[in-house]
Amino acid sequence: MSYPFKEDFLWGGATAANQFEGGFNEGGKGLNLADVLPGGKARLKLLASPGFDFEIDEANYSYPNHEGIDFYHRYKEDIALFAEMGFKVFRMSIAWSRIFPNGDEIEPSEEGLAFYDRVFDELAKYNIEPLVTIAHYETPLHLIKAYGGWKNRQLIDFFDRYVETIFMRYKDKVTYWLTFNEINGATHMPLFGLGFSPSSEEARMQESFQGLHHQFVASARAVQKGHEIIPGSQIGCMLIYAPVYSYDSNPDNVMHTRREADLFNFFCGDVQVRGEYPYFIDRYFEENDIKIEVEEGDLETIKNGTVDFISFSYYMSRTDKKEKTQEEIGQGNLIGGVKNPFLKASDWGWEIDPVGLRISLNELYGRYRKPLMVVENGLGAYDEVEADGSINDDYRIDYLREHIKQMGEAVKDGVDLIGYTSWGCIDLVSASTGEYSKRYGFVYVDKHDDGSGTLERKKKKSFDWYKKVIESNGGQL
Repeated sequence: MSYPFKEDFLWGGATAANQFEGGFNEGGKGLNLADVLPGGKARLKLLASPGFDFEIDEANYSYPNHEGIDFYHRYKEDIALFAEMGFKVFRMSIAWSRIFPNGDEIEPSEEGLAFYDRVFDELAKYNIEPLVTIAHYETPLHLIKAYGGWKNRQLIDFFDRYVETIFMRYKDKVTYWLTFNEINGATHMPLFGLGFSPSSEEARMQESFQGLHHQFVASARAVQKGHEIIPGSQIGCMLIYAPVYSYDSNPDNVMHTRREADLFNFFCGDVQVRGEYPYFIDRYFEENDIKIEVEEGDLETIKNGTVDFISFSYYMSRTDKKEKTQEEIGQGNLIGGVKNPFLKASDWGWEIDPVGLRISLNELYGRYRKPLMVVENGLGAYDEVEADGSINDDYRIDYLREHIKQMGEAVKDGVDLIGYTSWGCIDLVSASTGEYSKRYGFVYVDKHDDGSGTLERKKKKSFDWYKKVIESNGGQL
């Protein structure tokens, strides 16, 4: 069965600088958040607990993000592989601290700017469109330690300078931009998105929503600046999206999940797409004693800086109910809830729900009527290299096939879907656990959790499968 994807549908893959670039202390780059996050299961504890000290402790931890998969030196080889698959678009991020090592300098690093010039030129050689995330869990460490991250309003001005610098530099090379990666995940893990560790669990929501307000203003300014500097540019928001199902038909549970969906899925989208705080947030702020400081002109800036399109990550759905015991919580499902009896889970406990992607696309398009792009979707799994060197990741092919089928159904539903970039098109360091062993890619990278490996690239079975998907514009799955 073929699906009516647009003729110019943007098929490709997605990455983030902090997870695959490496070269953490090369080219004049300063330290950023990812550089101080240890690898392994210790990372999840740090992400969830207040009081992280943002120091590197090599005596007790490893830091896989420092090397990533060495895209910094191997970008030509990797981009050639993406071109062989037929990528129309490649989602990547710019490391802020490669452009402004501390984040608060007046002048940028020419060496950092020149690196991305080379990357964009290499992509252009193969007619691959860059889709650039401006801030993807990469707050410069100095802005975290000296200013307290996005809790501090001064970061709006620092971000302004960074944004204007890269827009001016790459205005002839990049059309598609995203402001903040998975912006709505910040209240769950402020360390990632907002660049601070909460002062206490009690203060987490107050501090997070204040930080989010600063990001809303910064994002809106970036949209306006981008339209001025790059005529015809398309600047989007980026959400982590998970439809929320009620565990049963109990109206109390239905109402609970409705409010959970409002807060997680729609709060940030309403601000960035509609240009205003949504109706339901006042009661939430009042009941949780959250009082954000809004300066004169902020709401007007937000209103005038709405995005051109909506991008989102989709990995799982969430099932929930009002009252639940610890035993009922779905273990490993990053965004919580209870176990869904109708769904199987990945090796990391993330419930697999292809139909949830169709639901998500319909919910987002029905609410906002803006073009949509799925910019992260994929299966983190243990891959095994066979004796003959092959990597037979049929489980990944099955996962992606079923999700792409549901995208096609959403297009037939009338959703305006413009692109799809599978997450981790080449193996990289997991954001949540700092592991190499959680592999997503069509390309296997010989690098392991203990630090061993040659960094050699190998095509998995899914490589040729995805190549055919792109060649057929989603007609051959």
